[in-house]
Amino acid sequence: MLAIVAAIVFGIAFLFSLIGTSIGISTTALIALGLCLLALHQAGIGTSTVGGTWRGRARR
Repeated sequence: MLAIVAAIVFGIAFLFSLIGTSIGISTTALIALGLCLLALHQAGIGTSTVGGTWRGRARR
């Protein structure tokens, strides 16, 4: 889920960079936010598995 949110943030940052507009937050800050979300996703935070791994769900 966090990876999808990070992709949206990166897309918004890319569009703002192309258009040259600003909403009060810089493009660099949006990129940093996207990288933070990707790092949280890689750490396993925000995943959809609750109460075990995907292998445990597949056996049931």
